Amino acid sequence: MLQFKPLSKDSIPRALIRAKHYRLLNEPWQAKSICRDILKVEPGHQLALLYLILAITDQFDAENSSYYSEAKELCDQLTDEYERYYYRGIIEERYGKAILKRARPRVKYIAYEYYRNAMEFFEKAEKIHPEDNQDAVLRWNACARGIQEFKLEPSPDEDHVQPFLDV
Repeated sequence: MLQFKPLSKDSIPRALIRAKHYRLLNEPWQAKSICRDILKVEPGHQLALLYLILAITDQFDAENSSYYSEAKELCDQLTDEYERYYYRGIIEERYGKAILKRARPRVKYIAYEYYRNAMEFFEKAEKIHPEDNQDAVLRWNACARGIQEFKLEPSPDEDHVQPFLDV
């Protein structure tokens, strides 16, 4: 079995630049790999966790839902409460968008629930946002516009299953 080569602590700043670069090049797999290397050397590195969460959510697609749980687990490792709420909102919003790409019945109802969950997380983040940072408001508004644009609505069935919103 192949053994991974360790990253030196001194190379973490450059590796973070590379991770961001690969995300921007739409190569989230490469960004994920870099972030995992950083986290091996420095577990809990907050920026590496953020980039990893974003790289994972970049890979949400119509059929693969295994990344969703991993992204939520990583989000729990964020030490800043605002960031935990904000990035949980990002996870919910992006997963809702991925669900919309599915060619299955009820996707608009399911996606609506994820968008609403995202909005709840953004509201929690907004209450404790850093000064001069209204990113949570911008994301909340984007979710509201997405609900309108895609004509999403809650399920008319009383017994529909709502995605679990853990805080």
